[in-house]
Amino acid sequence: MIYSSLLFIYVFFPLSLLVYYVIPKKHRNVSLLILSMIFCGMFGIGFLFFMTTYTFLNYTACRIIGKYIKNKSISRSVFLFALIFDILVIFIFRSEIFRGFKELISIPESFFPVGISFFTLSAAGILADVYCGRTEAESNIVSFGLYIMFFPRILMGPLMRYSSFQKMLRCRHDDLSGIGTGFAVFAKGFAKKVIAADTLYVLYNASVSVDVDKMAALTAWLGIISYFLCLYFTLSGVSDMGIGIGYCFGFRLPQSFNYPVFSSNIRYFTARWHMQAAHWFRRYITRPLSALSSSRIYKRIVFIAVWGLFGFWYTFNLNGAVWGMIWGTAITAETRFSRGKLLPVTGILYTFVIALAGSVFMAGDSLSYSLKYLFAMIGGNRIMADSLSLYLIKSYILILLISMYSATNLFRNLMMRSGRRRVQSIVTALSPAIVLSVFILCTVLISYRGSSDMILLRL
Repeated sequence: MIYSSLLFIYVFFPLSLLVYYVIPKKHRNVSLLILSMIFCGMFGIGFLFFMTTYTFLNYTACRIIGKYIKNKSISRSVFLFALIFDILVIFIFRSEIFRGFKELISIPESFFPVGISFFTLSAAGILADVYCGRTEAESNIVSFGLYIMFFPRILMGPLMRYSSFQKMLRCRHDDLSGIGTGFAVFAKGFAKKVIAADTLYVLYNASVSVDVDKMAALTAWLGIISYFLCLYFTLSGVSDMGIGIGYCFGFRLPQSFNYPVFSSNIRYFTARWHMQAAHWFRRYITRPLSALSSSRIYKRIVFIAVWGLFGFWYTFNLNGAVWGMIWGTAITAETRFSRGKLLPVTGILYTFVIALAGSVFMAGDSLSYSLKYLFAMIGGNRIMADSLSLYLIKSYILILLISMYSATNLFRNLMMRSGRRRVQSIVTALSPAIVLSVFILCTVLISYRGSSDMILLRL
């Protein structure tokens, strides 16, 4: 049951709001934890058991580390044991290397802990913060359980430090205005996922349906552009839906994407793409490793390697690591060699091309396939266009153009700069009708297509 499923939207979500606002305020944290457990249970009893066990083990480890913080031998041993446990868990479920081990302990092939990439990093982050003394071990298991299992965060984050989440728990404002804002943000993410991402995924599948060795250059470009935009709209759409749900319960969760697609340089792109996850890798891996040496070359190697690890975290294969290292190398090269200011159009073009080149590796099943795909993009197959590419561009040009415009912040900036209260008042007045229209349209599309459970990455 993901956020864009009809069961969630028309059954679980409204019932959750009703239960939450009927219950007295002093019991609302408990109600949220119970609702989060029910949400996990909708994926299966096995997933619920896994999440409760996982949460309790990390809670216990944090408590022991906090209790023996001055006894470094005990706290270090518990910290390393818990950290290795969390790392092993994510590798067991996401890496093909452990397929035999899963069969040995009789884990069903269909069982997959949804959101494991996010709650594993959350657990590792709080373990590190408690061990380093940056935060105290949480004694309230309800608060700790919400940090790991809170259903608006579990699918797509955002990754947050526990201290920030604690402040939200204490200072949240749950009222009708928050619900209104939440529904608007949710509708925005809903539209991204169902209207844009799911349609673009059809275009991508049609593009890669031909043999890569016989693929026309135009087909290859259409395929990778549709994949890149689909990836963005899927990740940012699910993230926006989670943020919107959080608003309805009084939580102001930080955004993970800030219109990165048409950034004017690579640094802006990477600073706006999955921001909270990138911050996590910078805070807990890049900075500690960079502090070990003052050598610039060493720091650059660490920087590129951590970006490779970030890409590997997406896919848990070599292709993802290559995607990350492309970005790390591009940022390093841009910082080193870009002395003067580029024209915005030039910067947008070369950043977009690098983003597409990286996406080839993210989309590919193997390095050899990705290299062949790049070869097809530059016309290596000696076919610039064919009947398939002309049919696809004729059929999908409108959705591509609309998606590209929607991936920019042009409309938002236009509204902010208009300075006309009448225009803003009209938009505000029309917002309920717009939100309702989005829900109706997306519901019709989901009903027509059968489902909307396509997520490109098993995060």
